Amino acid sequence: MQAEQEDRFQEFVRARWSHLVRTAYLLTGDAHHAEDLTQTALAKAYRSWRRVSGSDNPEAYVRRMLVTCNSDRFRKRRVKESLTDAPPERAGREEAVARVDERGALMAALAQLPPRQRAVVVMRYWEDLSEAEVAEVLGCSQGTVKSQASKGLAKLRTYPGLAQVVDRAPQGGTR
Repeated sequence: MQAEQEDRFQEFVRARWSHLVRTAYLLTGDAHHAEDLTQTALAKAYRSWRRVSGSDNPEAYVRRMLVTCNSDRFRKRRVKESLTDAPPERAGREEAVARVDERGALMAALAQLPPRQRAVVVMRYWEDLSEAEVAEVLGCSQGTVKSQASKGLAKLRTYPGLAQVVDRAPQGGTR
């Protein structure tokens, strides 16, 4: 890779690392898996950085790589995920601490969704991507995104203690 391309890649990683790790955390439910997944996706992006950086939206390209790498993880071997009661980071403010239980319940509920539904729910409602953007990232139709989001939210609503959290989620079709 030429020095200029290398610099662009490093700049991209510095700017988007935490955002990509956060997305990977929502996909995997584990901080360590999230970092591994992000590193794997970025390693693949590095190998083809000329093509990635030449795309209309390099971040969407790498986000797609995250989803694909996560799916590959399940194809290679079945991974049983068990989440902790609370996410690893602790907030300092009272309001944030009050949401830890809610967040832990959400992570546990997300872990119960099939990988495709989880990817759609994370990208649609956490990343706030439009249906068209999610469809582009996942390489599927907008109808598939709508149905997977609907099924995923329906499953989340049945998870104990999570119904009120899911009911506050923005409903699709606004973007």
